[in-house]
Amino acid sequence: MSAYPAWTPASRPGIIPLHPLTFGTILGRSFAALRQNPRVLLGFALVVQTVSYLIVLLAVGGVAIAAFSRLDTIPQGTDEFDAVVAGSTALTIITGFVLGLAAAALGVIVQGIVVLEVAHAAVAEKLSLGALWAKLKPVVWRLLGYVFLLTTAVILLVGVITLSIVGIWFAAPPLAVGLTVLIVLGAIPLTLWLNTKLLLAPSAIILEHATLLGAVGRAWTLVRGRFWAVLGIIVVINLIFGVVAQVVSIPFSLFGAGLSTIIAPTGDADIGSLIAVVGVSLIAQAATLVIQAVLIVVQSTASALLYIDCRMRREGLDLDLLDYVEKRDAGATALPDPYREHVGRTMMRPPLMPQGVYAQPPAYGQPPAYGQPPAYGQPPAYGQPPTYGQPPTYAPAPQYAPPPTPAPGYAPPAPPAPQPQTPPAPTPDDTEPDATRWTAPGASAPERRESPWS
Repeated sequence: MSAYPAWTPASRPGIIPLHPLTFGTILGRSFAALRQNPRVLLGFALVVQTVSYLIVLLAVGGVAIAAFSRLDTIPQGTDEFDAVVAGSTALTIITGFVLGLAAAALGVIVQGIVVLEVAHAAVAEKLSLGALWAKLKPVVWRLLGYVFLLTTAVILLVGVITLSIVGIWFAAPPLAVGLTVLIVLGAIPLTLWLNTKLLLAPSAIILEHATLLGAVGRAWTLVRGRFWAVLGIIVVINLIFGVVAQVVSIPFSLFGAGLSTIIAPTGDADIGSLIAVVGVSLIAQAATLVIQAVLIVVQSTASALLYIDCRMRREGLDLDLLDYVEKRDAGATALPDPYREHVGRTMMRPPLMPQGVYAQPPAYGQPPAYGQPPAYGQPPAYGQPPTYGQPPTYAPAPQYAPPPTPAPGYAPPAPPAPQPQTPPAPTPDDTEPDATRWTAPGASAPERRESPWS
């Protein structure tokens, strides 16, 4: 076990780690969340998209057939014929517009369900569709009202601009054309800017139960400082699904054209070619519905994750979520909704590392300094955690004292008397002849020769 504090990853009880999210995490989790609860997310969205599409198609088609069938009894070229054509066209357009708003309302309900599912999945909770609808029901009319007001404002703005251009057209056609081009070019960045600024308003209504104006203000505040990240994620998701839609639609178009050529090579339309074209069109529409359902789920998931990320960065929502998870896992019940706690709190996060620690490198041969902890071996102050890093200190080596001096009045002991030294005894070489010595005849002095066996 190390004595030094080590880095540990943030808690991840649900689909996301409970700390501020990165661009890649938000983008990846937006697609991966489909696996968390596919029956609620993808299944519900697909059913709603299919039902709304069939209702709009059948209703608009029925109204158009009923309105334009009157033309069979009216001779062409008369004023009554032109009036019936204009009235039938207007009735069909109005019916399509109203039913389109109803389909958009159903799409908003799908978005609310997805946002609630992602919010609960972040803390590892998986609710049924009925439980999610019970949580969405108190604010569903507020959510629909926000979408209705936003749509009305856009329609009024487009209508005013269109009427102004038409009025200018009668006075100066070239000026009207140039003004139209400028308005279209300026509407693209303006639309992206407004969509980004207001993207989190539905999430604020759903999770915080905010009012209409309060949701707009909350969205404007939360996106501040994260504008480019929010815009980038939305643009990337739309580009991905745009490419997927093209990849799916182009093969069906080519297959339908080839099938029509095979069935009717001369170009004469018959019942067989008509059935083939209708069958291919239905298959293409079914694939389009699946793509649109997945797009709604992914966009709603991304908006919910962006809302959670912005609140983590500005208001410390991750602390509330961690506290909620710990209390829930400990067995606590009747806990308050963490997404409605401390709404609007301002929290400044400290930097991850102290300023200047890694700004200046240490001198050559010197270790970096990380503060001045107390000496090793000393107990910390009461209530303070121990610190590490200071080398231990040892007691000094003992000093040996000189021999004690005698007490006054006593003579020091006399040194011992020197002993007489006796001379060493003579060696046998100097007193006795050696058996290995011999004198050659006629030699003047004796020689010494070593025996090889000595």
